[in-house]
Parts: sequence; C-alpha cells; structure tokens
Amino acid sequence: MHDVLYKLTQWLQPYYSEVAMTFVATLLVVYGDVVNKHIKRMLVPYPFVVRTLVFVLVCAFGYGAFILFVTPFFRQLILMIPSVYQGISIVSVFLLLGYMAERRRYI
Repeated sequence: MHDVLYKLTQWLQPYYSEVAMTFVATLLVVYGDVVNKHIKRMLVPYPFVVRTLVFVLVCAFGYGAFILFVTPFFRQLILMIPSVYQGISIVSVFLLLGYMAERRRYI
C-alpha cells in the first residue's frame, strides 16, 4: 500500500505549486460570493461609481493578490505532510472542496 501512496506522491510532486493555486482558486470560487455580499453591504451608501470602482479593484487586484500571496502558504502546508501521505492528502482535499461546493449548491 505504501508503494501506491509513494507513486501517487511522486506523480503529483512536480505540480505542488499548481495544486496549491488550484486549492486557493477553488476556495475563492466557492466562497467569493460571501465576500462580495459583505463588500456590497459596506458600499450601499456610496454612489454607483465608487461601488463599481471598489468592486473592480477587489475582484481584479484583491482576489489576484490573495491567490498570489496565499498559494505559497498552501504549498508549504502540502510539504509539511509526510511524503507518503502527500498524494492522498491532495486527492482528499480535492474531494473535500467538491463536497463544499456541493453543499453550497455550486455543482
């Protein structure tokens, strides 16, 4: 069994940065609407132009910066897992993200 787990880890290892970015991007897709609702509530008293500008800045730069700065943290978390379990942990996190998306009715 360990051989299978090591093989999965070896297969995924060159892609840890991409996997980490996928985790972060998926979390933003699943929970981004919650963030947008909070921002919308905060911006209600402001004029249309200000609301639009803030929305564009948050979506274009805020979410982009979030992905850029949080991705290395997720990669480090993956690397902290013992190597025999890294591959199965990645698969498990993808399944968990799918479950979370299903609960929020995105699938």
